[in-house]
Amino acid sequence: MQTVSGFPMQPQLDPSLYYLSNFHKALAWLRERHHDLLLDEEQAFLRRFGELALPSQALLVRMIMRKGPHFRASKLVYAEIGCPRHAAQALLDAGWIHNDAELTLAELFDLLRKEELLEAFAARAHRALKKAELLAQLAAEHSQPRSFADWCPGLDERVYSLAINPLCERLRLMFFGNLRQDWSEFVLAELGILRYEPVALSADSRVFRQRAEVDCYLALQRCRERGEAGEPVAEVLQQIAALDCATPFLVMRRAKLLFRLGQQLERAGELEHALACYSDCPFAGARLRRIRVLERLGRASEAHELASQAAAAPENEAEAQGLERVLLRLRRQLGLAQPRKPQLPAPARLDLCLPRPAGQSVEDGVKLHLSEPDAPVYYVENSLICSLFGLLCWPAIFAPLPGAFFHPFQSGPQDLLSPDFQARRAELFATCLAQLESAAYKSTIRQTYVAKYGIQSPFVFWNALDQALLEQALDCLPAAHLRAWFQRLLDDIKANRAGMPDLIQFWPAQQRYRMIEVKGPGDRLQDNQRRWLAFCAEHGMPVDVCYVQWADA
Repeated sequence: MQTVSGFPMQPQLDPSLYYLSNFHKALAWLRERHHDLLLDEEQAFLRRFGELALPSQALLVRMIMRKGPHFRASKLVYAEIGCPRHAAQALLDAGWIHNDAELTLAELFDLLRKEELLEAFAARAHRALKKAELLAQLAAEHSQPRSFADWCPGLDERVYSLAINPLCERLRLMFFGNLRQDWSEFVLAELGILRYEPVALSADSRVFRQRAEVDCYLALQRCRERGEAGEPVAEVLQQIAALDCATPFLVMRRAKLLFRLGQQLERAGELEHALACYSDCPFAGARLRRIRVLERLGRASEAHELASQAAAAPENEAEAQGLERVLLRLRRQLGLAQPRKPQLPAPARLDLCLPRPAGQSVEDGVKLHLSEPDAPVYYVENSLICSLFGLLCWPAIFAPLPGAFFHPFQSGPQDLLSPDFQARRAELFATCLAQLESAAYKSTIRQTYVAKYGIQSPFVFWNALDQALLEQALDCLPAAHLRAWFQRLLDDIKANRAGMPDLIQFWPAQQRYRMIEVKGPGDRLQDNQRRWLAFCAEHGMPVDVCYVQWADA
């Protein structure tokens, strides 16, 4: 089958049916790449959908793409579809929508205007109530769900309910490999609102290799929703334990979910259950949380033993920083000697007393105060260093490695935060970073900035990086400092993409710079900021911490 932009070619539809055309592309993609994972029910849907008249196809896609699952027919009027009741008949016949679904009172309130509700419930005496207040007033009296016709026998209206949400969710998951993205990605891409790097995709590029993996992902999603809804966490954990997460991708999703549930249990004071979550969780940060829970439970010896083991081989800088604090407390509790702590040089301090800015952030106030014509100041926070890294290392980041890209709407590789992300691309990153040994990196960054401008990237902040800032950064930031920053990013992308100083000031004539971390009244340095400041001090990078007080305080 011929393809266009990676998609199998489809019959040309009227431009007003753009959303239907996009849905056809997605279904063709699924047939081509996931046919062996589709159940008979899903295969039948793909086949029968294409046999429907276009108005019926279009109506179903409109309902799938809108927030539902219940829709008034009078709100489904589109010029390209025509009469929604006529278009809906084939969908009713197929069992894909219903017109007699039972609605809760809350669902009915979502569908009707307040005036209609007052009429339906003969509640005009409650006209002064807000809609939410009216719902609360009627809830106890109307606790049982009913069909729309039973709720509103005097209203000449049809309500259609989408009956294939689970099926559509599975298809969307298989296409995107996640449930964050939806079919609107097609529209945003076609309108140019979102642009993606074209990456070569083979015919077997897909996240899931077995149907059981799709089921496991969805089961984890249900567990997450149950936990967030406040259901008994012990029951949720029991369901998670029964799942077979057979791939690294699913193992990490399971680990992240266990970590979140553990935090939820901690907040609720259910420390033993939280401990069970963290004990079976390889997610970064879980071991430190486990140690802290042991400490809260009064099991200081256990906590100290585990913390000492972790300190010998911390998983990252954040854990090492946290372990230093917890070990200090535990040694004190256990009466153990404290090792001598090396004194780290404090970052340079800048104290300012400024007028309280009207409608501005404290960072903007400091920027305005310090900026000079020959020494401009920019608010960059994490954007500048990450962007320069993303521009220089673009070929490595978007390399079409197995398990990295699966569909045309990815802003970065699927394995970006995996432990082996750098290792799998070691030679590619080495080639990119080797350009820092000469002036070649400047040309590469400039060329990538022009060629890729506006394309989605996990590192490049296009809105924060204009040509003037780019040129001053290339002129004033030493290549040795760039290499150190870039390597730190690669060592722990998740942790080190954040925490960088707020401002940067350039002296272009002298080709030098300084970074400035801004702290307003009562604000203090966060842990990731302290780690970045320590790193900058270790490498001789100029950083000031600016403490601001308001002149009228």
